[in-house]
Amino acid sequence: MPSTIMGLPAHPLIIHAVVVLIPLAALGAIVVAVWPAARERYASLALGVATVALLAVPLATHTGELLEAHVKRTPLVERHTEMADGLLPFAALLWLGLAVLVFVRWYGARRNVQWGRYLTVAAAIVAVVGAVASGVQVARIGHSGAAAAWHGVDTSSSGQAAHRQP
Repeated sequence: MPSTIMGLPAHPLIIHAVVVLIPLAALGAIVVAVWPAARERYASLALGVATVALLAVPLATHTGELLEAHVKRTPLVERHTEMADGLLPFAALLWLGLAVLVFVRWYGARRNVQWGRYLTVAAAIVAVVGAVASGVQVARIGHSGAAAAWHGVDTSSSGQAAHRQP
């Protein structure tokens, strides 16, 4: 993965996929977990979004590591990096819950299985926990990244252009 895209750092561009897709997948997971009619129609779509989101997480982490080599090492940058490293397990939990929901729906439609209801409830719980955890973690990571990027920038409303303070 290149560290730049058309001369711009790749990380700020790639993280937008994570920032959009993780909350979208989380919302979809919660809806299909608690609403059986939505599960029948949208579980596969939610799983597709969660799959792309899950794949985007390591790309964002990798481009972040490439960018980290070019920025000043501060406690804010370090905190952001540590938090970002913790997102993948939450996104994987979200994906796993949705994948099992889709599998049970598909398999159960072909066979009448007793364990399907129990597995559906367990998968719904896993999906909701993964959705909430990954959504919260994305917000926390985004906040820490913004704090690291904008620390020392004059944001006064004086109409002057913002600038970094030495």
